[in-house]
Amino acid sequence: MSDLSDVIRILPTMKSGSELLSALEMLPKYDAAICDADAPVRLMALSDLYRVYVPNQMSLEIYSKLYLALMRSLQKKGTKLAVQQKNQNFKAIMQQEYSGIMGGSDSFTIIGASGIGKSSAISRAITLITENRIIEVENPHTKIIPCICVQCPFDSSVKGLLLEILRKVDEVIGGNYYPNALRARTTTDMLIGSVSQVALNHIGLLVVDEIQNVCNSKNGKSLVGMLTQLINNSGISICMVGTPESAVFFEQAMQLARRSLGLRYDVMEYGEDFKMFCEVLYSYQYVRWRTEITNGITEWLYEHTSGNISVVVSLIHDAQEIAILNGREVLNLESLNEAYQQRLSMLHGFIQTRQKCQTSKTKRRTTVTKVDAHVESDGEFTIAGVVSQAKSEGVDIVELLKNHLPVVEVAV
Repeated sequence: MSDLSDVIRILPTMKSGSELLSALEMLPKYDAAICDADAPVRLMALSDLYRVYVPNQMSLEIYSKLYLALMRSLQKKGTKLAVQQKNQNFKAIMQQEYSGIMGGSDSFTIIGASGIGKSSAISRAITLITENRIIEVENPHTKIIPCICVQCPFDSSVKGLLLEILRKVDEVIGGNYYPNALRARTTTDMLIGSVSQVALNHIGLLVVDEIQNVCNSKNGKSLVGMLTQLINNSGISICMVGTPESAVFFEQAMQLARRSLGLRYDVMEYGEDFKMFCEVLYSYQYVRWRTEITNGITEWLYEHTSGNISVVVSLIHDAQEIAILNGREVLNLESLNEAYQQRLSMLHGFIQTRQKCQTSKTKRRTTVTKVDAHVESDGEFTIAGVVSQAKSEGVDIVELLKNHLPVVEVAV
């Protein structure tokens, strides 16, 4: 490629529909003969469960969002504004004069509950979009990294995040930006100008994971403000990924909210997508006696995971591990329940509070067989009706309630 203005042509064609689903899917090779292998071999192969990736609607939306964000970012490089911005960034470093020419509000969020597969979906999308290639340009000579992923520091340190971006760039293109910044002992203000220049030259899309760390830190708003300045001074797109608590932080002020528009997700609902995911995972069995998944097992899995994908994977993995170690060698409800009780005990409280539906049989509602004045048309008694009957017949209301509800009398 000879011209930076044509840089967007190197990106793979944007996929959609069934073609995209097929490309995003990752199913490790499985040989049923491994069930006859020794226990250590099967236990090692069991880790393939964590490599399984079954795309869903969230995966498709994240892919589209990241592809278009990267496209917008690359379109700005090589333009007249980009050249002017480079000059301004140099002044920011040397003379502390700040002026954002590129501008724009190319930031968005991907917010979702922990364990639903956000990071996996982003990783698969980036791999598909960039094909793990660096874009090399000859006029002017430069290397562009399509996407860089960093984690928000636990203390929301602005300088820490800026240095991490430089380190990641050096890691990919073999530069010296990070050691030079350490050697010069640059201030945070100078570092913002330096990172803006590096981003303008070498970065297409920046993904900041664990953005919820800004919620409980005094530096939270400063870090988000730095990211805003980075967008204005470099023109790159920035994707912030976090849990639902980060949404509360961004909703505090208008200037934060407008920077955090994007995608929001919750745990998977009980439906065809969840059933298909469980069926795919259940096909990877490493115990000696193979069993088929049933609707009862699928319902049990949803009840005991609340539709959280990572918990489903861990539960099926640990159930097989326990079954192999104790010699039961079968993946059934007994093995699953044993894994749930032994390995997931710390998650019980979260699973119960997040449970979205009850798939097991519910308790029968208390009904009254005879129909009289205090019974509604659907066969259910009402407290008001019982009170009215007690008054009209002059009987103890407790005795009437005992006919419909379990009543325990306590001496006071």
